[in-house]
Amino acid sequence: MRETIVAAMRLPILFYRRFISPLKPPTCRFAPTCSAYALEAIEVHGPIKGAGLAAVRICKCHPFHPGGFDPVPPPKGKSDVGRPSA
Repeated sequence: MRETIVAAMRLPILFYRRFISPLKPPTCRFAPTCSAYALEAIEVHGPIKGAGLAAVRICKCHPFHPGGFDPVPPPKGKSDVGRPSA
């Protein structure tokens, strides 16, 4: 069931990336782009929390925010900080 909801949520984002985004000049102030962030957030955190993270990110996309690198946070308990590398 979760996979079906995630797939349904991905469709409008993929439509935007394929058909709408190419018509606009590149103005994204973040890395990764908001659409890439939304796709990853939904995949990593699920449809509800992922959509919430994506909405917060889109609300930060305005001329008064400096932008920059803003990755999707890892799921709780899954942080790589402090872990030795393999």
